[in-house]
Amino acid sequence: MSQPAPDVLVVGAGVAGLTTAICLAESGLHVRVRTDRRPADTTSAVAGAVWGPHLVEDSERTASWRRDTLAVLRELATDPATGVRIASGIEATRGPEPEPEGPEDWLAELGGAERCGPGALPPGFSSGWHYRAPLTHMPTYLGYLRARLERAGGTLETGMVTSLPGAAAGAATGVVVNCTGVHARDLAGDGDLTPWRGQTVIAANPGLASFFIGLPDSSHELVYLFPHGDTVVLGGTQEAGDWNTEPVPALAGRILRDCALVEPRLRDPVVLGHRVGLRPVRPAVRLEAERDGAGGPLIVHNYGHGGAGVTLSWGCARAAAALVTG
Repeated sequence: MSQPAPDVLVVGAGVAGLTTAICLAESGLHVRVRTDRRPADTTSAVAGAVWGPHLVEDSERTASWRRDTLAVLRELATDPATGVRIASGIEATRGPEPEPEGPEDWLAELGGAERCGPGALPPGFSSGWHYRAPLTHMPTYLGYLRARLERAGGTLETGMVTSLPGAAAGAATGVVVNCTGVHARDLAGDGDLTPWRGQTVIAANPGLASFFIGLPDSSHELVYLFPHGDTVVLGGTQEAGDWNTEPVPALAGRILRDCALVEPRLRDPVVLGHRVGLRPVRPAVRLEAERDGAGGPLIVHNYGHGGAGVTLSWGCARAAAALVTG
């Protein structure tokens, strides 16, 4: 028996797509998600993923979206089954002044941060901030989101989408939400969208509980480690315009060397896997609605979150859902 036509078709099953679908389904709409890859195979699954802005526009609207998301993640962190926990860690720089700008900025939304000097940092780092933030194990979290969507009556199907209006016609629906990340460059004809490649190494956790982020500069690459129970995500890279989704051994070696310098317990790691994701970076997040011609479907775009997909997810999802229902 064929499925009834959905009220809304959401294209994309990363964190943006699943979260938007949940907001729509929990409002009472019949929602279908179409994806050409499982949630576990999306860029979202590669993320570290700590709450905080990264490679995304700095504006009042993104600040509002991240604050909305922070409140939700803090609530979800009370349930271990979601994969979200509140973790402590350090963001450091090798230069004289730490980034971000200071505790009066987004760090203040976390309840503040403590400045730390060289004595509290790995060799080579001169200053930084110590703070507590939501840290999400993405494979677990994506599973939680899919289960929550299905509890709300939403469905997920696998299939290619080559045209947003065509997808609407094929699903016999008048509303499509585009949450396709970097693939919106072709699907929405968006030349402002650029992939920023990220490669990580998954290793057995030697006992780490706190995260570390070492910001890049003119002489050093980004380095980070995010512990998640028995495993730790090691990174990283941010290569603009690189569409390669295969791990590069030389980059993996550099990541392992950099992380070992930060944390001596990672000098002889048990490597469990390698992952690559393409961050969807553009000058501004695209969150807007448009009508495809006279009588065509309503298309709502929700993409371009850069390296802040999880950080903005609930705020953007609620805003996208409001464009649908409004």
